[in-house]
Amino acid sequence: MKMITVAGPPSSGKTSVILRLAESLKLNIGVVKFDCLTSFDKARYKAAGIPVQIGLSGKFCPDHFFVNNVEGGVSWGLRNGIDVLITESAGLCNRCSPHITGITSVCVVDALSGVHTPRKIGPMLKFADIVVVTKGDIVSQAEREVFAWSVKQANGSAQVLSVNGITGQGAFMLSKKVLEAREITSLTDSRLRFTTPAAACAYCTGETRIGENYQMGMMRKMEYEI
Repeated sequence: MKMITVAGPPSSGKTSVILRLAESLKLNIGVVKFDCLTSFDKARYKAAGIPVQIGLSGKFCPDHFFVNNVEGGVSWGLRNGIDVLITESAGLCNRCSPHITGITSVCVVDALSGVHTPRKIGPMLKFADIVVVTKGDIVSQAEREVFAWSVKQANGSAQVLSVNGITGQGAFMLSKKVLEAREITSLTDSRLRFTTPAAACAYCTGETRIGENYQMGMMRKMEYEI
């Protein structure tokens, strides 16, 4: 089974890109969607005939939730004869790192989000193999070129592709890259491309009171200028 990881900011068009990719691949696709509080994409995948599993992290860090559950997703895909397994996750703080060494990784970004956005996004863009730019049909050619340049500034080794989530234009080029992904049977002993966000403090365990007397564990303080 081939596997790719797809990540990107909320509402950047990840699900639409995956649906158009599935149309181009014409293979048995399976999706594991990782989200925080809720997800409305299950109906869209079901309507397209794509098997899907939804995981909600709730109060837990989405990256830690991903690492704890992605192996189960691979087992689910293998049991169901999936040809290409796609994990989808939204980087809510832009610090997420849901990419795995040796697994083809895709970051989806929205051309409407601003030309500086790619350089504000952390490991999910900086360590991606492919950066897919969506909604490029809404901006000018000059804006598209500046946005692509900004992506290259953040990740000089990634291939930048434009995909229209509505018409599917550009999905064929993405499908060719996905077909080059290697086959896997397990993720055991694989490694993330970058460390997950770190925190082990009182607020992680349920503290809600504000004040230094209640702040324990891993903390980081700002230095305010006079």
